[in-house]
Amino acid sequence: MPKPKSSFFCQSCGYEASKWLGKCPSCGAWNSFVEEVVAKAEAKNDWRQETGRSKISQPKTLEEIESGHEVRMATPDQELDRVLGGGIVPGSLVLIGGEPGIGKSTLMLQVGLALKNFKVLFVSGEESEQQI
Repeated sequence: MPKPKSSFFCQSCGYEASKWLGKCPSCGAWNSFVEEVVAKAEAKNDWRQETGRSKISQPKTLEEIESGHEVRMATPDQELDRVLGGGIVPGSLVLIGGEPGIGKSTLMLQVGLALKNFKVLFVSGEESEQQI
């Protein structure tokens, strides 16, 4: 059985500390800390109870998986469409990675410009707004 955890609370402002303090760093009150036992809720080992899911997932072979037919948007780049399985799935997120300077941003800007009738979010972790 786990040892009960205790915390110290300031009676003036409610500040919580892991050990007793003479002066509260929050409100400045002296000798206002009292010890209280904090009961931790037991950790649930079953994620299905927390999420409400009742289906138990089991490993499947590739033959057992049914492939769905998603509507895809073609891009101006046939090779990119091939890599994405036929185009971009609306509402999906695609992470493009690679060495600096190989043309990731240029390719994605061209794709974004070709999709004029759609909202496109361009996120870059390498370049500033001016560089893009």
